[in-house]
Parts: sequence; C-alpha cells; structure tokens
Amino acid sequence: MNDQRTASVRTAMRDLIAGLALVALSCGLGLWIFSKGDTPFAVDVWWNGVVAGWWNPILTAVSQAMNWVGGGWVAVLVVPIGGAIALVVLRRPWAAAYFLTAQAASAAGVQVLKHLFGRVRPEDIIVVSDYGSYPSGHVANATTLAVTAVVIFPRLWVAIVGAAWVLLMAFSRTYLHAHWLSDTLGGALIGAGTALLIAAIFAVPMAREQTRVLERASVG
Repeated sequence: MNDQRTASVRTAMRDLIAGLALVALSCGLGLWIFSKGDTPFAVDVWWNGVVAGWWNPILTAVSQAMNWVGGGWVAVLVVPIGGAIALVVLRRPWAAAYFLTAQAASAAGVQVLKHLFGRVRPEDIIVVSDYGSYPSGHVANATTLAVTAVVIFPRLWVAIVGAAWVLLMAFSRTYLHAHWLSDTLGGALIGAGTALLIAAIFAVPMAREQTRVLERASVG
C-alpha cells in the first residue's frame, strides 16, 4: 500500500510540473502574440494561405462537423456529462470527478486567456465564433479530452487516437479560418497543461480506485 501511495505521489509531482510548464508556455505564447498587436506570425499567414488553396466539399463538411462537435453545448455539456456518466457506470467515480473538473478548468482557462489577450481572428473566417482568437477553445477541449483519456486509460492506442483527434481538430479550425495556426498550439498547450494539473490533484484517489477495479476484475 505504501509503495502504491509513493508511486501515486511521484505521478502527481510529475503531472504537476509538466502541467505548470505547459500552462506557462501557453501564457508566454499569448504574451508574445499580444506584443505583436494585430500582426500575425509569418507562419500563421503562410498556413492560412495554404489551407485556403485546399478548399473542397469533403474537407469543408468534415471541418463543419468538427466545429459542431468540438464547441458549444456538445463540448460544454454532452461530452463532459456523458463521459462522467460512463465512468461512473464503470465504477470509476474518482475518474469521473477528475474528467469533469479537468473539462471545466480547461474551458475556464481558455476564456481567461481569450479575454486577457483579445487576439483578432482571421478576416476570412467562415463560421460563427466567440470573442478572442487565442487560444483555440475547440483545440483545448480536444486536447483536454485526449489527455484525460490517457490518464484514465493509459494505453498506446488511446494516446494515438487522442493525438489524431487533436490534430484533426487543429486542422479544421485553421481550415475554417476560425483561428491562426498559433492559436491551435496555444489551445493544445492550455488543454494539456490543465488536464495534467488536475490529474495531479486526483492522482492518489484515482490510483486507489484503479487498483480496486483491477482486483475486482481478477476476482471476476
């Protein structure tokens, strides 16, 4: 039991340090962007032009679907509540609490940065979006979902699927000209950082819970 607790504390410290570093990077990138005023990075302008030349009905349909799934009431209510209910059904109440807390904290962090930096979105945006281009809330939501999934279910295939989901979301946001490329990086940083910070808080009870789940599975 002591060995398990020690391992959990070490995991919590690792997640805490990594989470703080990622959140700091997201804030630092935001400050750099803010210092440039309304002038985007050269890579932002370049990528915006690249995706503009890739327009086709299939990419547009996929990106519009990602816009719907990754934001609004689906991302704010359906995904967090649905995920939490599923975890409770799997007898993982602490994991459910972690999942809900991480999602809420990530969304709050995104809004703080959006209103703090107030970056202007690309002029050729083709979807309706809220205030502030930095960071991308859709990408932050996707990254928080991916990281929490890996924390709760530490499997390689979960990490691969999660990474693919984040990259697809990031592409869709720039394809729709809802964000600059650097906005998606900022979203990934704040989403992952927040998920790890909250994971550090829940590390010990989630580790005990996971042990009980494995013990029940072995008995069954």
